[in-house]
Amino acid sequence: MWVAVIQMQSTGDAAANQARAHQLINAAAGRGAALVALPEYCLCLGPPEAIVAQAQPVDGPVVQSFGQQARELGLYLLLGTIPEPAPETGKVYNTSLLLGPDGRILARYRKIHLFDINIPGKVSFQESAHIAAGQEIVAVPLPELGWTVGLAICYDLRFPELFRALVDRGAEIIVVPAAFSQVTGRDHWEVLLRARAIENQVYILAPAQYPHPDQSIKTYGRSLIIDPWGLSLARAVDREDIIYACLDREYLQKIRTELPCLANRRL
Repeated sequence: MWVAVIQMQSTGDAAANQARAHQLINAAAGRGAALVALPEYCLCLGPPEAIVAQAQPVDGPVVQSFGQQARELGLYLLLGTIPEPAPETGKVYNTSLLLGPDGRILARYRKIHLFDINIPGKVSFQESAHIAAGQEIVAVPLPELGWTVGLAICYDLRFPELFRALVDRGAEIIVVPAAFSQVTGRDHWEVLLRARAIENQVYILAPAQYPHPDQSIKTYGRSLIIDPWGLSLARAVDREDIIYACLDREYLQKIRTELPCLANRRL
């Protein structure tokens, strides 16, 4: 199965981001990708208040436009993340949607782990001040392709128990849309992605945000596709980019059989 991971340079201009995302999806489909993944905050990346202002329900017009595109192209589409209203909290969920080739929502994952940090005199950021935490672990089969996909988002990458729970639910591919920071990304991004792939014997698709020249938020980029042995199959360059790889289910099963870590678990 050919997959495509899209690295974007999103800004606070939601209309421009949406138009560019549609163009990049078309380009990926033109290369034969059956599954296309966009990064975190693909439709609006900026200050928290700008993101919250773009919130809309998952049956709103923006999601419908991407559902129509997935249907017209006949592909599975991971719609990075969008801000979804969380009325009971007055906040929004950071929500990832997997759309099927019929245009319908196959899965909705709301980011569980929120990035709250306070280093006196250096940096303070409370994602939980405007984002409500999700509760549900989400893995979904792709019936026409024969794969099961697990969903995670950015900071979730630092919590291996989530990835193991996804594998327990049958995940063979885990998609991790992200807007990882430059500071931590330089040392941690690839290391963590490869570790999650190796210890869970899964393919990892990691679409990321690379900073736009006019964007004050400095993300890391370097989107990756990693195989179950932990090898990088494709890596984005430092700009907007689309990377591709062919995922081999027989190879995944071979690794799980010859190095039976999952079968040998005691905990």
